[in-house]
Amino acid sequence: MYLPRPLEDKITVPYLRRLKQQGEKFACLTAYDYSFARLIEECGVEVVLVGDSLGMVLQGHDTTIPVTLEQIKYHGTSVMAGLNNTLLMLDMPFGSLNSPQQALDNASDLLKATEAQVVKLEGGITQLKTVEILAKFSIATCAHLGLQPQSVHKMGGYRVQGKGKAAARQMVETASDLQQAGADLLLLECVPADLAAEITATLEIPVIGIGAGVGVDGQILVLHDLLNITAGKKPKFSKNFMQGQSSIQAAISRYVSEVKQGRFPDQSHSFS
Repeated sequence: MYLPRPLEDKITVPYLRRLKQQGEKFACLTAYDYSFARLIEECGVEVVLVGDSLGMVLQGHDTTIPVTLEQIKYHGTSVMAGLNNTLLMLDMPFGSLNSPQQALDNASDLLKATEAQVVKLEGGITQLKTVEILAKFSIATCAHLGLQPQSVHKMGGYRVQGKGKAAARQMVETASDLQQAGADLLLLECVPADLAAEITATLEIPVIGIGAGVGVDGQILVLHDLLNITAGKKPKFSKNFMQGQSSIQAAISRYVSEVKQGRFPDQSHSFS
């Protein structure tokens, strides 16, 4: 059984890459404030994401679209204050990536203000040039494929992506193109488990999954889903880790343990 412990090493992008090479899985969680950031790090979570999911779980919006750059910056600063060795990643919110230059300016501003290490950007194939430019200016990026919440209106809802041979092949090719452009990490959301495993095996960069099966390198969940306090219907890929636990710390530690042992997600939390 994995026991909660403070991280002994500073988690960096090269550190995550070494974990992938060694076949070791890592755990990621969202956080939005100082207190939870400290608790999450104490439980051994390697990556914390200040996600635009805050628009839904903190602000009560139906989508992530209303979240602003200033809000990501505010919550990012609060979370970083609670971290010592954990890698901090920040979402680039809707409207902050409308051109490569805008993305460069906004990402630079976010990283300077918060001291985070990585920015995450939705958009897939449309962000190849942006990823390339950010890499040129030494900004680490996490690309995002599959379900992209910022595109929910164009996609027509929250649906599994990459189903069917053509869509799957396109996603594999796009993932490779993003790596070639300079992406340091890739997040796959709501992608069939077999496809996610294929992409993970194909790429040299670490792949993080949410609703993408157990065959990826790392897992991420929204903290509120893990604690079973998200209002309304819970996503299929989430799990109530509070069940049977006496504390929030115990629930997070259980999540970390199940991720590292390859026990979460199982088939009931994955898509085919």
